[in-house]
Amino acid sequence: MKPLTRALDRAVNRGVHAAWRWLDRAGEIVPGTRAAAEFGSFGTGSCIDFPPATLLNRRSIHIGSGVLVGRQATLSVGYGADDPHLPDRALVVGDRSILGARVSITAHSSITIGEAVFFGQSVFVTDASHGYQDPTRPIGQQFGEHQPVSIGSGSWIGHGAVILPGTRIGQNVVVAAGSIVRGEVEDFAVVAGNPARVVRRLEPDVGWVDSRGGVRPVLEGLFGSG
Repeated sequence: MKPLTRALDRAVNRGVHAAWRWLDRAGEIVPGTRAAAEFGSFGTGSCIDFPPATLLNRRSIHIGSGVLVGRQATLSVGYGADDPHLPDRALVVGDRSILGARVSITAHSSITIGEAVFFGQSVFVTDASHGYQDPTRPIGQQFGEHQPVSIGSGSWIGHGAVILPGTRIGQNVVVAAGSIVRGEVEDFAVVAGNPARVVRRLEPDVGWVDSRGGVRPVLEGLFGSG
């Protein structure tokens, strides 16, 4: 390759990456932008990275303060842009929560995410599934019952986890990567697997106890009280 060609290629490469960084910044949804104003509420210091995948029926989505949503996210309410039955607060994300890249949250009735909840990448959450009982109709045309979902404050939802309709996750719960969760999960528990089961829980005055009786001590004050 000739020196002039190499220099041109490097210049083009720099230009492409500079343009992409500019698009990243310019395309963010932050307070004060027209896109943020389309949400039911959009808190101070919050940001949805560019580019999103799907943001459907934003007026029913409420984003707290200090929330970060990664790129290629899907935040969706209802069955389409013309859905006449949208709840006012179908999807609520609490303050200081972080939702990783490629998260997909589809709400029809109610999905509530507490404060300081962390999602890994490619997490899927839904409050409605499909039916299958009618053998004469395609499965995709058999809409399932709407069952509200809640995720307690301080919880961690690992990479690729699936949270199914009707799930209620307590506070400071760890959902292991790749787990599929349905039902109720107590506060201060670690769940893993398909279906997800409790593999460790906090026992007062003992520590974090696993199913075999192994104990991990409680650690306090690592980051101070503030």
